[in-house]
Amino acid sequence: MLSIATKVERIVMESSFLTEGLRRNLINLSELARQLQPQLESDMWKPVGQAAVVMALRRVAERLPEVSRHEMALAQKTGELTTRTELTEYTYRYSDSINECHRQLLAKAEPMRGAFVTVTRGVNEVMVICSRVLTGMVEEVFANERLLARQDNLNAVTLHLNPDTSRTPGIYHAILKQLAWDKINLVNMICTYTELTILLEQNQTGAAFTVLSKIVTQ
Repeated sequence: MLSIATKVERIVMESSFLTEGLRRNLINLSELARQLQPQLESDMWKPVGQAAVVMALRRVAERLPEVSRHEMALAQKTGELTTRTELTEYTYRYSDSINECHRQLLAKAEPMRGAFVTVTRGVNEVMVICSRVLTGMVEEVFANERLLARQDNLNAVTLHLNPDTSRTPGIYHAILKQLAWDKINLVNMICTYTELTILLEQNQTGAAFTVLSKIVTQ
């Protein structure tokens, strides 16, 4: 059975809010311990003293890395932000024929300059994100494939990164943490060598753009 210290550490590390709050000494440990007690007692099937939880929280806080002045640095002061609007995301079940669908889609979409399309293959699923003008083409090409989900009215914000960020530990966490603090929900995320693209519902795009703008100008 897990010890109180181990269980407390897991709870803290699973929450970016608790991790950040403890690291910056923003949280009252006694109050947090009181709030965690019911969960700990339920998980551990035994009474848990508040003092023991406070001690475990203090030890976790002491092991957290100090706040770095360069944590949010993107290795360049002039990072670019690009937005795309009116996107649709399709998710299909992977099949033996879906690679041919991918090839046909890219060939058909190639003459349509300015239209956005990207295809991502997972283990069991294939995701297609495209501009609204391409939705008919996608549905035609993938007509015989099994559609698992479709989401409309999405926007994308792309953050252009310096190549050095690929060797910066925690860079994506630092960016996504800022979005989480502002309660911005991500529908999806696409990463390439120097680009991080987040897919959002239209009503959250403005807030996300504001957060990312602050990051690239730091």
